[in-house]
Amino acid sequence: MVYNKIMKKKIVKRLERIFKGVGQQKRVRIIDFIARENNTTLWQISQGLDIEFRNASHHTEILEKAGLIEKNYVGKSVMHFLTPYGEKVYEFMKTLK
Repeated sequence: MVYNKIMKKKIVKRLERIFKGVGQQKRVRIIDFIARENNTTLWQISQGLDIEFRNASHHTEILEKAGLIEKNYVGKSVMHFLTPYGEKVYEFMKTLK
């Protein structure tokens, strides 16, 4: 019984982070961009979506904390890709189009 309550709290916390992650239009657009342009840099994201580099950086940090994207450091480049949770969120987003 106690274990179920703990799991429920963890699930609720996870959902809260995910919903915060997709809680703004720019972050939804970033998820969509990364899904279509897998392994993309922050520069490509900011240029492709016509948003400021710092703004794109801020939003990708939130998405990373939400567990929706991951960063892969390759030399001086940082590549962004969707996590399995990010892929599920993207699949859900496509059903809403």
